Amino acid sequence: MPIAGGTATQLTTGMAYDAQPRFSPDGKLVVFTSDRDGGDNVWTIDIATKATKKITKGKTARYRSPEWTPDGLYIVASRAAAPIGPSKPWMYHKDGGNGVQLVRDPAPLNGANPLSLLGAAFGKDDRYIWFAQRFGAWEYNAGFPQYTLVTLDRQTGRRETRANLLGGAIRPALSPDGKYLAYGSRFEAQTGIRVRNLESTDEHWLAFPVQRDEQESVSSLDALPGYSFTPDSRALIMSYGGKIWRVPVDGSAHTQIPFRVHTQVELGPKLAF
Repeated sequence: MPIAGGTATQLTTGMAYDAQPRFSPDGKLVVFTSDRDGGDNVWTIDIATKATKKITKGKTARYRSPEWTPDGLYIVASRAAAPIGPSKPWMYHKDGGNGVQLVRDPAPLNGANPLSLLGAAFGKDDRYIWFAQRFGAWEYNAGFPQYTLVTLDRQTGRRETRANLLGGAIRPALSPDGKYLAYGSRFEAQTGIRVRNLESTDEHWLAFPVQRDEQESVSSLDALPGYSFTPDSRALIMSYGGKIWRVPVDGSAHTQIPFRVHTQVELGPKLAF
């Protein structure tokens, strides 16, 4: 749909659960997750031809928050070997292949919970990948913070903590000009989006509250819905309350982006087990 609002163009159809879309840097492809082949996988669709390509393999893993590398050649997604289990970041070529795991658990673990990393994000310097990191996949009676923000140095393999709040730190997004970091956190019982000026380190709430996060759960579609900076780095485009919003970084009023969707929703037979 146009950035100013209007009627949405439907890209996929059918009963599959298609989610977590991201445009490629050149705007020609969209990466997304789907169960259209009987299991959760990462797919791409060509905007012009509507041709789809299956990127990952198998039917028992779960994939979260796929994101393009800035050169548009690779896709980074968090892969859990089982629906309820820790997620590790993997990188796949846009044409498919076996992929490569980017982060592994330290050995030996000595009884510690395994690492889980979600929500890959790139900034102006593609040497670093930002993630939200936690120990384990989920926790009963969860104590906070559950997630911290970390960066992975693609040259050295070193990870460094970038944000660690009592309310957690999830779903990082970087502005194209390299000046701003946005991420989700919780204050008391509500979730909001914080923004940090990476040059001055000044930080404040940008949108609060938005919608409930999923930090305590297994976060099957990440802990918050995805959002992105506009190309001019002046605003975030995000959804909450069933609407789409333009949220200026300078703190001025949020603007609702109106949209219409004309679609047909397919229903299948009742399944009894």
